[in-house]
Amino acid sequence: MRILLVEDDPEQREPLYAALTRSGHIVDAVADGDTAQWLLTTQTYDLLILDWMLPGVDGIALCQQYRQARQAAPVLMLTAKDTTTDKVKGLDAGADDYLVKPVDLPELLARVRALRRRSPQWCGDRLEVGALILHLDTMQVEYCKQTLPLKSGDFQLLEYLMRHPRQILTHGQLEQALWTWDVPPESNAIAARIKRLRQKLRFLGLDEWIVTVYGTGYCLQPSTKSRE
Repeated sequence: MRILLVEDDPEQREPLYAALTRSGHIVDAVADGDTAQWLLTTQTYDLLILDWMLPGVDGIALCQQYRQARQAAPVLMLTAKDTTTDKVKGLDAGADDYLVKPVDLPELLARVRALRRRSPQWCGDRLEVGALILHLDTMQVEYCKQTLPLKSGDFQLLEYLMRHPRQILTHGQLEQALWTWDVPPESNAIAARIKRLRQKLRFLGLDEWIVTVYGTGYCLQPSTKSRE
């Protein structure tokens, strides 16, 4: 999933960012409401995690604006405001869930998984292309009863390819989907990640499934020669 995390306190934002990224998510982390407001006009997200009290536009206003724009992705309010009145206000603003700080990371990750299941784009806890299965909760890839764990970057790339099987994905599409807004990729970054994923898939005999379309990009193309 691509997640927008809006938290102005770096001592809270950085561990949240690290935990979500380790779980295979692509996280745009920002410290103020104005930047978040701009990102919401330029990027599509699968989940928003919003602090309430922010520099610039506050989290409640962001949530209300997001819903008024008829955006349906789940919203989790993460805030120190802990009264019942606060919780009612947050949920009435359009949030799907409300979590009071200090945050417990395992609970937060469980709530993220639960909210993912409410997303209009949710299609199960695994992706399948032919006999290739990607388990979204465990970041494991499975083929012909063999399983392989993936690191976060490899998982994100394979997930994106499997959500667009047999489609040519340009370098620009891959960059926009897999890199955060504030860290542009180096010139050879995509080729390097493709090479690393191919090396992983070679253990399953599937490295040839990722086809290079020279001058354009890459395509996940199931091969009839693979073990079925």
